[in-house]
Amino acid sequence: MTVAPASVSPARFSAQIRSQALQTRIMELILERGLDVGDALPTESELSAELGIGRNTVRESLKVLQALGVIEIRHGFGMFVAPNNFSALVSGLTFRGRLSLRHKGEEAMELIDVRQALESGLIGSAIELLTEDHLADLRATMEAMQDAAGKGELLVQHDAEFHRRLYAPLNNELLINLMDVFWQVYRQIHEALGSGPVNLDEQVQMHWDIYEAVANRDKALASERLQRHFDGIRRKLKDVAST
Repeated sequence: MTVAPASVSPARFSAQIRSQALQTRIMELILERGLDVGDALPTESELSAELGIGRNTVRESLKVLQALGVIEIRHGFGMFVAPNNFSALVSGLTFRGRLSLRHKGEEAMELIDVRQALESGLIGSAIELLTEDHLADLRATMEAMQDAAGKGELLVQHDAEFHRRLYAPLNNELLINLMDVFWQVYRQIHEALGSGPVNLDEQVQMHWDIYEAVANRDKALASERLQRHFDGIRRKLKDVAST
């Protein structure tokens, strides 16, 4: 038996359960009909008739599914199965991480743990599949980063590109998208903590060190250097936890 939380009225809790069930049913309908990314969904009226639910209720569930990135509503054209879109995930995780900074920063630290585990854990597999072309692309990214640092420019985009190219040999689009999600969350938590003085040369050298280990096919050293890549933000989060 499901018990409603004390802070939520039974009627409202029951409505939430029904809404979630309807969202699940619409997703099941998409799968049952064999619809794929870009395919049109039935209209609101058709969904209402098929599911035996009022149009307003269907409309509210569709809005939620749009926010979750499941469907795309194009006004004047209809509803479609949405392409991969991780923006809702980025927003949700960033919010939880930044909110935790008001307390002990535990959720922010957990998010850093996940990104660190992904990167240091998969670098060995990426090195196994590394080609000279991959390495040339990675070096070109590093040279662009070095040039930007010499001009006193921020390295945020170069940093993101470096990490994408680092795992490009795995040829796993979902992984790259998830890496990008955690990179964006990481950057926003980092900014919320306050970066203080930025040592561009130090940032560049840290990435050159990772590049060197990868270029030498040294899996253990590359993994170790990637783990150390997160030392700075970990120290800041520990300061948050101690206050």
